[in-house]
Amino acid sequence: MPAPVLLLDGASMWFRSYFGVPSSITAPDGRPVNAVRGFFDSVATLITRQRPGRLAVCLDLDWRPQWRVDLIPSYKAHRVAESAAESTEGTDVEEVPDELSPQVDMIAELLDAFGIATAGAPDYEADDVLGTLAAAERRDPVIVVSGDRDLLQVVTDRPVAVSVLYLGQGLAKATLFGPDEVAERYSLPPERAGAAYAEMALLRGDPSDGLPGVPGIGEKTASGLLSQYGSLAAVLDAAADPDSAMAKGVRGKLRAAQDYIAAAGPVVRVATDAPVTLSTPSDILPRAAADPARVAELANQLGVSSSMARLERALDELPD
Repeated sequence: MPAPVLLLDGASMWFRSYFGVPSSITAPDGRPVNAVRGFFDSVATLITRQRPGRLAVCLDLDWRPQWRVDLIPSYKAHRVAESAAESTEGTDVEEVPDELSPQVDMIAELLDAFGIATAGAPDYEADDVLGTLAAAERRDPVIVVSGDRDLLQVVTDRPVAVSVLYLGQGLAKATLFGPDEVAERYSLPPERAGAAYAEMALLRGDPSDGLPGVPGIGEKTASGLLSQYGSLAAVLDAAADPDSAMAKGVRGKLRAAQDYIAAAGPVVRVATDAPVTLSTPSDILPRAAADPARVAELANQLGVSSSMARLERALDELPD
């Protein structure tokens, strides 16, 4: 089997590390480094378990793109920091714990010193970067690592296998989803499980993202409709056909929500054509730190030498 490409949802992983690792873990100068330590320990574990040949940490260069807000104004609106209007005129600022933001910069410095690729796209979210890189792969199997269920929509068997390692209950209990697992878990058509997941999410809505969904259509009803008709397009055709077998009440709810459904499509579906760029010439995973002296210096400053050593061992153990 070819070595997989690991695509890491950076923000998802360091948020989970921040909340999952005790804040009592600090640098020698007292700065919190719990997210730094948790993130790199997780990366080392993933490299050891999955043995990737390539890896990219995908970034949110725009966590709430204006083009999505223009379509659905409520999109992530509840996550905007209350001080956004005062601190950054004309720009929405995501509410992030004060002790996490500096640690994201620390993580970026260490990734750069190791020579591990980060990937981003202006005006796009990390989900779009992950979706674009996964869709563009033509050679190696892809494993997307995230705690965001929205990314289950990228699973596929063609042209290469794309699966999602879902971190909803943490790395120790991570679940690997391919098309079969998504289809079985959510009762969706197995031949288009990823696309159907996005359509189910569109219909049911997602309060955590400020997406209202179709009123009266929950997850069970949405998956049932997609299983019966095969696709959202076919569901909407049936809703428009007075002679279809669709229940009158469901038909009415769908027809009343036509404007929302049309607008929500590009918001819910991850982009597969984002202008992604890498921080390094290649996403090939280095077998040793690109700048070992800088890694050592940063590790000593931050008090994360044990995590760096764990990452170095994981890289050392990869096959040539």
